[in-house]
Amino acid sequence: MKRLILISALLIFLAGCGGNVDSVSSLDGVPIAFEKSGVGETTLVLVHGWSCDKTYWHEQVPFLAENFTVVTVDLAGHGQSGLSRQDYTMQAFGADVAAVVSALDLKNVYLVGHSMGGSVVVEAAALLPERVVGIIGVDTLQEMHWDITPEQVDGYLVPFGSDFPGTAKKFVSSMFPAGADTALVNWVSNDMSSAPSKIAISAMKNLFTHDLRPTLATLKAPIWCLNANQQPVDFQGWEAYQPGYTAVLMEGVGHFLFLERPGEFNTKLVDMIGRMGS
Repeated sequence: MKRLILISALLIFLAGCGGNVDSVSSLDGVPIAFEKSGVGETTLVLVHGWSCDKTYWHEQVPFLAENFTVVTVDLAGHGQSGLSRQDYTMQAFGADVAAVVSALDLKNVYLVGHSMGGSVVVEAAALLPERVVGIIGVDTLQEMHWDITPEQVDGYLVPFGSDFPGTAKKFVSSMFPAGADTALVNWVSNDMSSAPSKIAISAMKNLFTHDLRPTLATLKAPIWCLNANQQPVDFQGWEAYQPGYTAVLMEGVGHFLFLERPGEFNTKLVDMIGRMGS
């Protein structure tokens, strides 16, 4: 319990006292909150996943800001960003990220996206061809698309519509490995299950039905992923992506590897950026 209180207090402090929180309007006018830290010729834009927000990167920002410009973004419907969008698509989320990058006039950008954020940064990269030099997925982009019917998606979402907090809490908890830190599991599952249900369900439905292949066909930036060794990677399918695809796996971690073992994750991420830029 004490550890949970300390984690919650730290996140509240980071969310409210970062000192650089600002916002820009996305393509549809929704205000998008972001925070900029550090100074560096290379910029890392960190994009959270489904029902998360920019504070989830609290273990990464201080470390990365020593050598990079670091920007964290709250996608529409999340964190401190606006809630007025009617349909939370991956393309619209990509426009949120592009709005921030363009407003800050960022160059030499690596877009880093966790989970749903992987699809988001792919869409954002298509809007920023002269600015993005690399795309990095965090436990995401194991395959280009899911073979799932609209009827299957609707069926999967029924429990979320009936009892969003309870279903979301079970769903999130299942993404941690056995033996994961209880305080961390509780904090993440409680936080994500408190998301606005209509927004969360819209985003999940759009994620499940989103096909990355048309956008990928337009990109020139390489895609590298730092993933947990839980879900198989469709390396054969990714061979069609000519700019290049690479996946590096971390053992013994779950979906939130950057929170479970932040030191190891941070080191691997910086190494990955160096290798991508060489």
